[in-house]
Amino acid sequence: MKTLQQQIASAESKLARLRTKKKASDTRVKIVVGAVVAKAALESPQAAAKLAALLRERVTRDLDVKELQPLLSDLDEKAAQNDG
Repeated sequence: MKTLQQQIASAESKLARLRTKKKASDTRVKIVVGAVVAKAALESPQAAAKLAALLRERVTRDLDVKELQPLLSDLDEKAAQNDG
């Protein structure tokens, strides 16, 4: 039979694994939602303009801004179709 300390250690280990699993699941949801939103925005000039504006307003870390440049360019190109 496990000691109380061993039971606690086992429970803490299981909790850590569950937290890791939840974080991975949360990340996957964000990836899927982001992909759906980006794809939908690239199908509509109005949505493209709105998403580009939102990203420019909310994304402030230099590294993140740099990573988003190709998407922002695509969104701007799609949004410009609304003008012409």
